[in-house]
Amino acid sequence: MSTPDHPSGNERRWPTDKLNALRLGQGLAAEVPASGPGRRAFVTIDPVSTPADAEAHREGWKRSDRNRGFRLLHWDYDVDHLDGWDYDIGAVLIRSATAGNEPELISTLDAWELRPDQFLYPWQTDTPI
Repeated sequence: MSTPDHPSGNERRWPTDKLNALRLGQGLAAEVPASGPGRRAFVTIDPVSTPADAEAHREGWKRSDRNRGFRLLHWDYDVDHLDGWDYDIGAVLIRSATAGNEPELISTLDAWELRPDQFLYPWQTDTPI
């Protein structure tokens, strides 16, 4: 079995399923340390959709793209509101970034001191978005 390409050339590697998910347009999330007691924080990676993705969706399939861009958001939430519809009450956007491709995504994760293996599918986390 081959190891997935790693765009930055360093030893950090995406788990194969997560790299494929990102290339297919599926977002990922990781819980990170919160700002204090009564808070929880998450970083999400959202692949940028293109007109070609919309066309594939209309045709009933998902398009893989090795050159896809990504949006990263780091939110800190009030735990008392996290489970409801009003999860945004008291939420604070800590930082955001855009990565134009996979190498820039890895560089951003490096700068934010995160590893690819920390990320899960959103439904495997408590992230509200």
